[in-house]
Amino acid sequence: MKRPAPIPDLSAPSRRKRTLSEEERALWESVAKQVKPLRKRSSPAKAHAAPPEPVPHHALAKPVPVKPAAPVKVVPTPRPQLPPLAPIGRRERAKLSRGRQDIDARLDLHGMTQTRAHRVLFGFLQRAHHDGLTFVLVITGKGKVGGESAERGVLRRQVPEWLSLPEFRALVVGFEEASIGHGGGGALYVRVRRARG
Repeated sequence: MKRPAPIPDLSAPSRRKRTLSEEERALWESVAKQVKPLRKRSSPAKAHAAPPEPVPHHALAKPVPVKPAAPVKVVPTPRPQLPPLAPIGRRERAKLSRGRQDIDARLDLHGMTQTRAHRVLFGFLQRAHHDGLTFVLVITGKGKVGGESAERGVLRRQVPEWLSLPEFRALVVGFEEASIGHGGGGALYVRVRRARG
């Protein structure tokens, strides 16, 4: 009867590295050629990152004052200055009142609220400006003298003020009270600014 071969003690690591035989090496290379990696290895995280240095206690006790940033001043781009309103010349006014100069369009604001009248007047003047009209007649009405309501004749007072506002001055050169034949104090001749083009 043969004695069994002694079992080597694997608990103690060997100090010498064993080299592969030619046969083992060939086998390993053939296996390694057939194997594909599952995915790329992510770069290992910094395992030995230095812990943050502790902040000294006295540094926490005194906060450093931070100056607030100076407010940025926004300078608006200057708009081109609109020329002041100019009265309609005496000669042109005479031509209008005698019917020698055509009134290109008319707008009657009778019975409208201030809000509606403002909106309608602005739209009317925009169209007149766009269409290249020269003179238009705006009828405000005279209002009733001695009426019960203090609101009587409000459009007669308001329309000249509106025509002096910048948004209207871009559309209007000037205005004058109309002659009696066109409504007198209850109407205005308005000269429309020419569209630049």
